[in-house]
Amino acid sequence: MRGVSELTDFYYKTLYPSLQELEEERKALKSKILQLGFLYILVAVIIIYFLFFYLHGTNGIDFFLFTYVALGVFLYKLLIKDYTSKFKEKIIRPLISAVGEDLHYSALTHLPQRVIENSKLFRRIDRLSGNDYVHGTIDSIPIEFSDIHAQRRHRDSKGRTSYSTIFQGLFIKSEFNKNFHGTTLVLPDVAQNLFGDFLGNFLQSSKKGRLELVKMDNIAFEKEFVIYSDNQVEARYILSHSLMQRLFNFQKKTKHSLYVSFNQNNIYLAIAYKKDLFEPSIFHSLLRYKVAMEYIETLHLAIGIVEELQLNNRIWSRE
Repeated sequence: MRGVSELTDFYYKTLYPSLQELEEERKALKSKILQLGFLYILVAVIIIYFLFFYLHGTNGIDFFLFTYVALGVFLYKLLIKDYTSKFKEKIIRPLISAVGEDLHYSALTHLPQRVIENSKLFRRIDRLSGNDYVHGTIDSIPIEFSDIHAQRRHRDSKGRTSYSTIFQGLFIKSEFNKNFHGTTLVLPDVAQNLFGDFLGNFLQSSKKGRLELVKMDNIAFEKEFVIYSDNQVEARYILSHSLMQRLFNFQKKTKHSLYVSFNQNNIYLAIAYKKDLFEPSIFHSLLRYKVAMEYIETLHLAIGIVEELQLNNRIWSRE
């Protein structure tokens, strides 16, 4: 697999003609969005002024603002749709092909819901969306990932429906290099970090139903993560000292909440982000080094999980 420096060279040298073409289109699109945005805000101010001073109250203003913002987001997505499509075809697809010939990319699809559910990380997903689906093999190890947005449905006493986010970010599935039978979860140790050791341990032990809290002898790891499993012995077999260190380093590198599960001889990683990772920048030049590195490092991070966690190191036989 190509390293970050090789991918950076590929980005600037091989893709440069496409980048220049997209850069001109980006500038024109940015100007158009700023002009329309100014008019959009001006209209909003006029309508709110009318509602407040002529109707003598704030009734309806909250609903108007919610609807107006939602419409604005829709129009923005509509404006950048063609540009986004070109960027993914001319930049992201070649980048993925440069990483590995056995990888396949689909901009508009995402991981199937059954894959997310098989991880056992998130309970009851009522609505799932996503994009930028990549699947194939790295060093003969199957891997697939995509951006996902998993939500849960709620109904209030009046029957009104709303949705809350369970998880948003990058979700990765890969074959693991050890054979096992149970389920082990490695989750961000929010309780420990927020409430301290004693109360944190109490809250941890009351979660996850039939899964038991697993205590490890890696103090640094346990400050970042809490472990649950239906088999204490198997959890320790899976989470060797070297693997815990790699997960710890991986989490520090991403600087985002990391959720990991081991189930059905696979490893699942969910890395929380609040944005689509491979969406093109509209307000910053694609030729800027920092912008380029954001795409390259994200891609390398996702696909590099095979090497990062040494999933291709099969020193254990799998029967």
